[in-house]
Amino acid sequence: MRFSLRQLHIFEAVARHLSYTRSAEELHLTQPAVFAQVKQLEESVGVPLLERIGKKLHLTSAGQEVLVTSRETLKAIEHLEMRLADMQGLKKGRLHIAIVTTAEYLIPRLLGEFCTRYPGIEAALTVTNREMLLARLAENADDLVILGAPPEHIEVVATPIADNPLVVVARQDHPLAGKKKISLKQVAEEPFILREPGSGTRLAVERHFADHGLNLRVRMELGSNEAIKQAIAGGLGISILSRHTLALEGKQGPLHTLDVTGFPLLRHWYVAYQTGKHLSATAEAFLDHLLGRESRR
Repeated sequence: MRFSLRQLHIFEAVARHLSYTRSAEELHLTQPAVFAQVKQLEESVGVPLLERIGKKLHLTSAGQEVLVTSRETLKAIEHLEMRLADMQGLKKGRLHIAIVTTAEYLIPRLLGEFCTRYPGIEAALTVTNREMLLARLAENADDLVILGAPPEHIEVVATPIADNPLVVVARQDHPLAGKKKISLKQVAEEPFILREPGSGTRLAVERHFADHGLNLRVRMELGSNEAIKQAIAGGLGISILSRHTLALEGKQGPLHTLDVTGFPLLRHWYVAYQTGKHLSATAEAFLDHLLGRESRR
């Protein structure tokens, strides 16, 4: 029986998502490549590991056993790599970071600075929505995660690393553009474009309006901040976004930040990891970089 760590890694992703497509997206591979690796693993062990019932994939009994062993093996290899990297200081090492989509306007730049300083570090960055990020956090899939609010159902060490002000955004020619001290009630009467349910930004926005006895008129839900910005520019409504998402828009762009009473709504970005987790030297160094503590190293 012969199989590779690569096959175990790919099978673990497929078993976790129960989807070849989502696994291929996570692994940055084509769907046929992922399917082929799983088939080769099945041929090596001699029994089916996955079965399709209707439109859904399911693990067979053998697949469940292989999944347990795959995770144990991959975790052992990860711990070995971490110990070896610690022995070498920061000359070599791997860093796995997962961030919510809104943080993609902030974290890649900071990660780039870190990798420039430590060129021997191999960094992997996963950008996903809050729901998937919390699943990764629960599975201890990454060294560190960046999100807008610490989870309530997972015990974590969470440290604020930067401000994340939320602002009300409309098209440049919107009737409210240019007006001062717009009331929250007036804003709530506008058609809103929001992120999907479960989004950290959406949760904060809906909670803020609910605290003032107001409900939003949600006209559209979109899965990315860039899509929301395009919808605003198309005149489909207004939204509330992190100011970081507007960093490259410029004053002459199609979007305008409204002067609304109580805004910006101040939130923070947090770096988090599970309570009790041992951070590698590389993860510790990146944490120091996020907190501006490099001078202590």
